[in-house]
Amino acid sequence: MLSYRHAFHAGNHADVLKHFIEVQLLRYLAQKGKPFWYIDTHAGAGCYALDSGYATQNAEYESGIARLWERDDLPAPLADYVALVKRINPDGQMKLYPGSPLVALELLRKQDKMRLFELHPTDSELLQQNFSGHGTQVLMQTADGFGALKALLPPPPRRALVLIDPPYEDKQDYQRVVSALREGLKRFAGGVYAVWYPQLQRAESRQLPEQLKQLPVKSWLHVALSVQAPSEDGFGMHGSGMFILNPPWLLHGVLREVMPYLVKVLGQDGEGSFVLEYDENA
Repeated sequence: MLSYRHAFHAGNHADVLKHFIEVQLLRYLAQKGKPFWYIDTHAGAGCYALDSGYATQNAEYESGIARLWERDDLPAPLADYVALVKRINPDGQMKLYPGSPLVALELLRKQDKMRLFELHPTDSELLQQNFSGHGTQVLMQTADGFGALKALLPPPPRRALVLIDPPYEDKQDYQRVVSALREGLKRFAGGVYAVWYPQLQRAESRQLPEQLKQLPVKSWLHVALSVQAPSEDGFGMHGSGMFILNPPWLLHGVLREVMPYLVKVLGQDGEGSFVLEYDENA
């Protein structure tokens, strides 16, 4: 299925959660001098216009990044993420929103590398345009990231963040996530794997975190942000979650500080809530 275009949803509450956590994970990996790889299985276009095109149709960013843009009380870890988005918009106007690859590029050092996969031909072409000129540091491929991941693991530096965030339009994506992680852990047990998923009424969405908890890994962290009550008709996304395998041990404390704030600022009609679970002896 190639109908999904992330530009419709750029900068929404789910992007805020995903990219805030991505910043935390990349900061952690960069603490050591050793190089690391950033691998993105579903990279999208890499950067999105908020003032034109698809993003203006539903303006989902208005209930996401826009609610944080002018705040002067942001917790420090969240302020770090917002500052990164503002660097993409040097004139101070909220016109562009970075996708996961651009968030990573802002934080990678010269010795680090990115490997990006995007199957949608239009988004893949945009990705190539947005990230050209970086030589071998950034390699892109029009391919299914689930299948391509096998050939990259383990990466040469034996350090990596692997982000897996398929569109989940095809319900088979849920099982593909589990299978990709199970295979990835066999090849590269020490990698940091971050999975994004939508909170939907469908059973596959509710079951995914429980399936991920069963994977053979030393530690995991699960965080989810609901911004509204599930709709009565059962359609639509009411929140999203991130499931991290081999998370940095400090991340749980950071999320314990930041999640109540995100509920307060991004929650709608008093319906916001969050889940935070951590197991260091999985």
